[in-house]
Amino acid sequence: MALRQKKTDNEREKRIKKFDSVLTAIHVLFVAFIAGLLIYLFFIQVIDIKNYRARAKNQRVGRIFSMRGDIFDRNGIKLATDKVYSDVYAHPADYDKSPEELAKILAPVLKTAKETLLQKLKKPGPVITLAKDVDRNTAREITKLHLREISLGKKNIREYPQGILAAHVLGYYNFDADIANGVEYTAKDKLEHIINTAKYQKTRDGKIIYDFTTDPVATTTNPKGENITLTIDAAIQHVCEKELAKMMKEREALRGTVIVMNPRTGEILAYAVSPSYDPNRYKKATPLQIKNWTLTDVFPPGSTFKIITLASALELGKIDERTKVLDTGKMKIGKWEIKNYDYDVHPYPGEINLEYLLEHSSNIGSIKVAQKMTPKEFYDILKKFGFGSRSEIDLPGESSGLLPNWPHWDQGIHATMAYGYGTSVSAMQMVSAAAALANDGVRITPHVIKYSGEEAENKIKKVQAVSPETAKTITKLLTQSVNNGKSVIKMQNYNVAAKTGTSRKPKENGTGYTPYVYTSTIGYLPSSNPQLLIYVMVDSAKGGSVWGNTVAGPVFYEVAVQAARILNIKPDKKVERLKG
Repeated sequence: MALRQKKTDNEREKRIKKFDSVLTAIHVLFVAFIAGLLIYLFFIQVIDIKNYRARAKNQRVGRIFSMRGDIFDRNGIKLATDKVYSDVYAHPADYDKSPEELAKILAPVLKTAKETLLQKLKKPGPVITLAKDVDRNTAREITKLHLREISLGKKNIREYPQGILAAHVLGYYNFDADIANGVEYTAKDKLEHIINTAKYQKTRDGKIIYDFTTDPVATTTNPKGENITLTIDAAIQHVCEKELAKMMKEREALRGTVIVMNPRTGEILAYAVSPSYDPNRYKKATPLQIKNWTLTDVFPPGSTFKIITLASALELGKIDERTKVLDTGKMKIGKWEIKNYDYDVHPYPGEINLEYLLEHSSNIGSIKVAQKMTPKEFYDILKKFGFGSRSEIDLPGESSGLLPNWPHWDQGIHATMAYGYGTSVSAMQMVSAAAALANDGVRITPHVIKYSGEEAENKIKKVQAVSPETAKTITKLLTQSVNNGKSVIKMQNYNVAAKTGTSRKPKENGTGYTPYVYTSTIGYLPSSNPQLLIYVMVDSAKGGSVWGNTVAGPVFYEVAVQAARILNIKPDKKVERLKG
């Protein structure tokens, strides 16, 4: 019995010693923890105080409310700007006055029925929205009331004072989602670039903490990003949109565009796209209205491409100004028979010169010229004109078009390339290519933003597509073909170098063609010193005679007359006046 008791005592003693050891270890760890914590706090509050003080300050620092820069046309007309609105909030926890008293005070200022406002003020919750998008004057009146329980939340809304004018150039901007399109997207960094942004410290509830470093003027001033000036001329833009809309309505067309460029500089003076939309109400617009299809979509250019075919052959020395080709009216390429559009009237024109080829838009003549070049030779010149590549215009969503590589050309592609069916282009590619012929063979990057000298060096590129001699020869041939013909694009005071075109519209699945056509006209004036290049394209016009000369041509003429008058371009054609 005594032995068992002794054994029990020993076990109890061992447990006590073990417990004492564990307790001692815990004491040591606790002391070490406290010592470590003290050392850590010493470093925070004494050694590293500057770092943590700066971090605390940064948590209280906020940027002053900022605005995007404005967008102007080339003459200083404002096209886009920020307008500041405020939302009005009530904070029930801070009510010094009863909801009835607040409703009576605020109803006249907010121009809201007192009962309606009272119902809102009685709603549960930490913050109650009383009104949205109140203007600056209303916000100022509310501020003067000095109501502690009422606060204002500033916000920007992007506004476009000219409505739908140049909608596809400007695009739109959504502040809430930071979504943009058009120049609002491509120039985003500049429009939002603010130099020397004022910073200030604020309390938890958003109130400014004023100290010796706080600039009271800066905290009440809304800084703005940089302004952007476009190359667009609002007056010419209005003319283009008006004339395009008139033809679209008359012919019940699906889509259309008018693009006006200064071929010497690459500056886009006007860029009308239909269907259009109001960027002030872009949320109500359909995707079809918002999309700038002139950049994203491609189509066969048709007979306007013949000027590129002739220019390519001239540049390669395959033809010259006096060259004649045999126009048989129709010909067979593989299993396909190709005819001139006027075959029924002129079944066998015979030997024709290049001026006749352009005036009568001879498909057969163009094929004969193209066949003088090898596929690689023709392809290489087309690449210099920019086909198969983006024009690099400063707008988003541009397509590179469809230009098959020359090893894949068969006889059919080679032949149809001659008159604008072997390739698919965007409207801007046609503008860029034709502008080279108006600019001594030099293709310049088209652009809608005015750039400074340094910016222009990086943004605007120049490519010698063809020689000045080739460009001048094409200009001469085009001018003669217009002046000698009966085209509606012939002008009284100016020599015009231009070409009309009509191409069948392919089906969306790529097999076969629809009953509709693309009608187009491209040209420049005055021929002696080109200052205006105009491109008109109308998709799926209906009713009457549907050709480039009857649909796109009249729009070209009206835009040319009015744009030349707006820019005060000196006439280059002598006009005989009857003496009375």
